[in-house]
Amino acid sequence: MNDYSEILHLPHVRPKNHPPMSAEARAAQFSPFAALRGFDEEIDETARFTEQQITVGEEAQGEIADALRAIRENIGKREEVEIVYFLPDEKKEGGRYVTARQTVKKLLEAERALLLQDNTLVPFETIYFLKAVK
Repeated sequence: MNDYSEILHLPHVRPKNHPPMSAEARAAQFSPFAALRGFDEEIDETARFTEQQITVGEEAQGEIADALRAIRENIGKREEVEIVYFLPDEKKEGGRYVTARQTVKKLLEAERALLLQDNTLVPFETIYFLKAVK
């Protein structure tokens, strides 16, 4: 009985006590599963790109200081600014640069930060570019 010829053409036996399994239930048996929970998320997180914060040069620091001075003088006039700042990543080293065009709500001298109209707090040391928009 090496070639299965004796049983090859026998009728398929269906159980009398168990209904046939649906195609979806059969497929679920063979679907992939996560043997290590959270492993896929860890791989995605590791692969996620972050930027390093760029050190602002002296000339750009002077321009930012001038823009902050102008904001301080015109804070009640709801002056709109264009700002590029570094937002540190919460999960890993680095972050990303954010560009916004908003009104400055407050200049917080003690915290050394700008409070934008959408309540975003931007520390001075994270500002890469700042310009008043007319």
